[in-house]
Amino acid sequence: MSQNQWYHLHNESQLDSPSLLIYKERVIDNIDKMIAIAGDTNRLYTHIKTNKMPEVVKLMLAKGITKFKCATIGEAEMAAIAGAKHVVIAHQLVGPKIDRLVALRRLYPDVFFASLIDSQDIAEEHSTVFGTAQLTSDVFLDVNNGMDRSGHPLDASILDLYKKLHSLPHLQCHGLHVYDGHIRATDFEARKAEVEDGFVDVEHFLEAISDSNLPKPLVIAGGTPSFTVHALHGETYCSPGTCVLWDWGYGDKLSEQPFEYAALVLTRVISKPQKGLITVDMGHKSVAAENPIDRRIRFLNLENYELIGQSEEHGVIKVQDWDNIQVGQVLYGVPYHVCPTVNLYDEAYVVENQESTGRWEVLGRKRRITV
Repeated sequence: MSQNQWYHLHNESQLDSPSLLIYKERVIDNIDKMIAIAGDTNRLYTHIKTNKMPEVVKLMLAKGITKFKCATIGEAEMAAIAGAKHVVIAHQLVGPKIDRLVALRRLYPDVFFASLIDSQDIAEEHSTVFGTAQLTSDVFLDVNNGMDRSGHPLDASILDLYKKLHSLPHLQCHGLHVYDGHIRATDFEARKAEVEDGFVDVEHFLEAISDSNLPKPLVIAGGTPSFTVHALHGETYCSPGTCVLWDWGYGDKLSEQPFEYAALVLTRVISKPQKGLITVDMGHKSVAAENPIDRRIRFLNLENYELIGQSEEHGVIKVQDWDNIQVGQVLYGVPYHVCPTVNLYDEAYVVENQESTGRWEVLGRKRRITV
């Protein structure tokens, strides 16, 4: 292995393993590229579920990004701690989470927090709970345009729900949230056609809203795969997230996107149990394991290998160059899916100029910080 490779740390012997590495210069470069694609920082609702770190949010704030999207109340509070003033929680909050959202609003009164609604019953519950607290619940209507994971279908009743959101006394509806994460064609033109075709009914819904003399809605659309499509349409707000750190999965699929790997897993060889096999201290507690074993990690400084098994703290790898691999040797790997990989770590080593210079807490992995 060349010691001049971008990922190699000159002080790797000081780092424990397995560990998460965040390459700060590359994060900043990815943020710059994300802004360039969007054309304007105001168009970005960057999703922070990928990085979950206050320091990364601060880097985006320093670049002029002011609006963020997240998945949990913990991530929303992490963003507020970092200094964000505008956060959309991209979930319909039910049960005790409505009370937690009220508590979050009271703890950070200068921060705009919104959540998603796709049910009249939940909208009415939000109105009741927030009314009791003498607050207003800020919401977006979650629209299902084909992913079938959440959101109200684009049917004859969606306009009635949208009108209802504007009529409830302690609710303020700001617009639509449309997530088309199911569209992931490798070819950009095919993906573009599918994204735009999936947005036709959304456009018809927007026309119906206009015809109803309701306020023009703000539209937050897509994620990282459809980012380069929605960015072409000037009135749409974009919410990429993975691109700030990037990963092997999207890197191979989304060839038109110019982002660089900025998060790696560092692991060490801990055993050579038999000829042709090595074991590393990277089990499925160290890298996202929701995909088949051949889609978990890609090592940058190992050739002709196959990850053949993982348990909680071990990864077993079949290698060809077994004789030249040493116990204690460091391997650097790109996660196939970086978002849940980051969520496995309490902290990450931050890397600058091929040196680890400190550690960043992955604060947003907590389901509850204070609220």
